[in-house]
Amino acid sequence: METVYNELKRPPQEIIDGFRELLAEYSPSCVVTDAQRRVGAIGGFQVIRNDQKIAGPAFTIDLSIDDWVNTLPILSRAKPGDVIIMACHGLATTAMWGGLTATVSHKFGVAGAIIDGAARDVDEIRDIGFPLWYRTTSPRQSPGAVHDRIEPVQVNVPVSVGGQVIFPGDIIVADENGVATVASEKAKEVLESARGVAARENEIRDRISSGATAADLRAEFGNL
Repeated sequence: METVYNELKRPPQEIIDGFRELLAEYSPSCVVTDAQRRVGAIGGFQVIRNDQKIAGPAFTIDLSIDDWVNTLPILSRAKPGDVIIMACHGLATTAMWGGLTATVSHKFGVAGAIIDGAARDVDEIRDIGFPLWYRTTSPRQSPGAVHDRIEPVQVNVPVSVGGQVIFPGDIIVADENGVATVASEKAKEVLESARGVAARENEIRDRISSGATAADLRAEFGNL
């Protein structure tokens, strides 16, 4: 594995903004997954705070199978609004994300991070308000943070997370339910569909509040 730093090609800003508008809805990751007919869902994450929701382009990081890595040079390439996606290849004994990393990312304006591995300093990360999704925790830091030896890392390449292949620039929507991914080339189409899903669900809620029965709902909307 060789070290690779690719530039990130982001979707048009109006598409990114459109997905961020969906964060005002209930469970936007579910809305986006429904809009894709169940495609793109990744579950099983812990979330640093249940009230946090994020949407933005994927800034992908593919680690080597070892844990010697310094993330600071990588994070300096991220832009405000990016969502860090870190593929850790099943490594769970070493935390690849911690309080100082989160603080730097927060300062850079990164929207949040999805770590397919371990994190640490979760109390600090919670206090600074940085949105984080992670698989587990470990107090063990990466030796790359304190030693000169650094393993290769690839930035903005396709990565596999939770059985989903995520390409750089794909749209990421995450909340307490999990993570939804949208291929960048389908983002406009999925956004329009997601708006329709959200509108339909809001209409159903209004009908329930106005006294509609289960039979009424079935007649008007079919399956919920």
